[in-house]
Amino acid sequence: MVYFIGAGPGDPELLTVKGKKIIDKADVIIYAGSLVNKEILKDAKPEAKIYNSASMTLEEVLSVMQEAEEKGYLTARVHTGDPAVFGAHREQMDALERMRIPYEVIPGVSSFFAAAAALKKEYTLPNVSQTVILTRMEGRTPVPPKEKLRDLARHNATMVIFLSVGMIDQLTMELKKEYRKDTPAAVVYKASWEDQMIIKGTLEDIAEQVKKAGIRKTALIVVGDFLGDEYELSRLYDKTFTHEYRRGSL
Repeated sequence: MVYFIGAGPGDPELLTVKGKKIIDKADVIIYAGSLVNKEILKDAKPEAKIYNSASMTLEEVLSVMQEAEEKGYLTARVHTGDPAVFGAHREQMDALERMRIPYEVIPGVSSFFAAAAALKKEYTLPNVSQTVILTRMEGRTPVPPKEKLRDLARHNATMVIFLSVGMIDQLTMELKKEYRKDTPAAVVYKASWEDQMIIKGTLEDIAEQVKKAGIRKTALIVVGDFLGDEYELSRLYDKTFTHEYRRGSL
């Protein structure tokens, strides 16, 4: 049996209870060592075989899983954040299907949630933005033709950009073609880790600040007016608003 586990954004205490239980009893652990905090492995069984997938190919990862399954072992495949967001676990699941190896997915806390928590902001504010776009800048690997950054920026929605801080000059140049130049922007480096860093600014000045701070990877870029202070109050707790659980006063 293979369990794909979202390890959370970095803070070991943000690993889910279910995820920790599986890791602690696993016979084989394959973890993304370039991004997963090793602290989550501290209670693993002493005899557990632990592999760092940062230096492994897909074929090597699958080989370890297959060998473990043949021996009747429980395998924990540990991804950073939640594996459904830029986790590259679909190809592993499909391969397990072909090999008829059972598996389960245990979700985790994505770094984009940890970034909002670090910023103490809400992505979806009434009359500001009710849409959150998760994406990345096109780099060494392409994005689908209809998902170019400028095309997505035309919505002026809340945008969370992964895997792109190393291209922040080009990124802000593209965004400024659709967003206002004074649109608030922030970069959260290693959200929830002990060495977390937050840079705040606008699309006009955020790139220069990020370069001065020496941030080149492991950071999220967030853009949108949700970072500002103007918004309408939610109808959810409005005393005049009636819904299934409460009758409005007016």
